[in-house]
Amino acid sequence: MANEKIVIVDDEESMRDLLSIMLSKEGYDTVAFPSAEKALEYIEGSPVDLIISDLKMPGMGGVGLLKAVKELCPEVIFMIITAFASVDTAIDAMKSGAYDYFTKPFNIDDIKLHLKRALEWQRVKRENLILKKDQKTIFGLGGIIGTSAPMKEIYELVLSVSETKANVLISGESGTGKELIARAIHGESPRKDSSFVTINCGAVPENLLESELFGHQKGAFTGAVANKKGLAELANEGTLFLDEVTELPLNLQVKLLRFIQERNFRRVGGLTDISVDIRLVAATNKDVEKEVEAGRFREDLFYRLNVIRIKTPPLRDRKEDIPALVRYFLGKHCLEAGKEVKSVSEEVMAMFLDFGFKGNVRELENAIERGVALEKGDKLMPPCLPPEIREGFADGLGNGVGSRSVDFQGELSEAPPADFSEQGFNLESAVNNFEKKIIMTAMKKAGGVKKKAAEILGITFRSIRYKLEKYEDSDK
Repeated sequence: MANEKIVIVDDEESMRDLLSIMLSKEGYDTVAFPSAEKALEYIEGSPVDLIISDLKMPGMGGVGLLKAVKELCPEVIFMIITAFASVDTAIDAMKSGAYDYFTKPFNIDDIKLHLKRALEWQRVKRENLILKKDQKTIFGLGGIIGTSAPMKEIYELVLSVSETKANVLISGESGTGKELIARAIHGESPRKDSSFVTINCGAVPENLLESELFGHQKGAFTGAVANKKGLAELANEGTLFLDEVTELPLNLQVKLLRFIQERNFRRVGGLTDISVDIRLVAATNKDVEKEVEAGRFREDLFYRLNVIRIKTPPLRDRKEDIPALVRYFLGKHCLEAGKEVKSVSEEVMAMFLDFGFKGNVRELENAIERGVALEKGDKLMPPCLPPEIREGFADGLGNGVGSRSVDFQGELSEAPPADFSEQGFNLESAVNNFEKKIIMTAMKKAGGVKKKAAEILGITFRSIRYKLEKYEDSDK
């Protein structure tokens, strides 16, 4: 449900009431004024998203209010409603910055549709402003966190590609930051001041995909109450990002291929071709070559998209970036949750470094978000992490190493018997002592070589290094 603030200005009370009721039912936060002067006084002190105003009113008229508002906050969307259907006044209002113009009596569904589209357009503009700010992050190019060798290679490729018009295909596992890379390409390109428009090809119902991508004409199908621009048209002079492009149905793949070749299209139900100038970036988490071989993705479309290929590395191949990612996500989710978890414990960091993260960066962020929500202290501790991360670390299964059978040739006896004295029994201490004995025995068998001892125990090098440091600290 929308929460945008809409200001209604009309000297007719019945019109104010009608618009207020209609827009409130749509979920908008509305406030109404009988004059431009009172509305302007409110706007000067309160943030608003959209203003819908009558053209002819006593005192200051709609165009006068429009000009005053554009000086105060030029990003606000302004719409004009009037009973005086004059081409001259419409042109005057549009020249002064009005987004749209309606005449009384108007179609309520038509106004709702235009309002929704205008606010979506405003959100796209705001997202692009955020994108420009994100590009200044200290972590890496375009808000991407990581300084590992694989990421530096991607940064270099992004900088090289961004200056060209070539189509780009980004492939990689889910959660590896494909959209961030697409945004970085846009942000470093000459198109950076225009729109970056995204469509998830797997999230839109098949019967709506063509309309969403190319738009439709009024009356093209049931529910098409007005002309609608598609995302390809909204991305004109900017970048169109097709996420999960391999999910496109075959019939739409044909139309996308024609669009890529000709750079023009027709809206659903339209009779004329519309030409656009866009940069096309596509992404997929599937093996595209296998999709082509299986007949699920057109080979000619693949070649058109695959002019430049960028493969995003999984997190397990750039684990040296994990500490920076942890710091970033910890700060982000503490801010969002109003918590003061200032750091993570050494054991938590060891668990993160050891874990395989099949969901990649997204899974790491989810683990930290959960940890911040559950942690009551100022340091993130193991009990607040997801069970699979804790258990994998304890079992020596992190990073896909797996366990292995080792014969210590009688050097280890069975687990020490539990001595339940009257003072009770310290389970944690007993488990730690037994684990320490196993590790020290493995180190002896390995001649003091940590890597070899880790292989004997079926755990990672980072795990044994962490455990040895822990026991050395406990002996001090």
